[in-house]
Amino acid sequence: MHIWVDADACPKAIKEILYKAANRTQLALTLVANHALITPPSPYINCVQVASGFDVADDHIAQQAQPGDIVITADIPLAADIVARGAYGINPRGEVYTKQNIQQRLTMRNFMEEMRSTGQASGGPPPLDNRDKQSFANSLDKLLAKAKP
Repeated sequence: MHIWVDADACPKAIKEILYKAANRTQLALTLVANHALITPPSPYINCVQVASGFDVADDHIAQQAQPGDIVITADIPLAADIVARGAYGINPRGEVYTKQNIQQRLTMRNFMEEMRSTGQASGGPPPLDNRDKQSFANSLDKLLAKAKP
């Protein structure tokens, strides 16, 4: 099992949870971004800097993720791709993407994108709060438990 992070928009608090989890479980954690990242020194944590561009980091993760890996992303199309390939997906608020819910999430994402493009909706999600961080940590722990022999 490998943990991949769509790091361009991943909140710092979620990265901190992931750093601790990688060291605790001794699983590889790779943050993928189109800018340089600073991470704590650890043999389990590394970064990949990809070229700037639309979906370049997402494409890198989609190409690298294997069945059973965990991918942290708020990007629904990336989540759909990795779930279809047998990887686990979690968004920074702790929602686990599954084969059962990803189509509904894609449909809602496309609907909201259409609403925003016509000016009928604006804004994004509220700031991450302590409940979101706890939910993420709990979801991550459940998936990490699946990695134990």
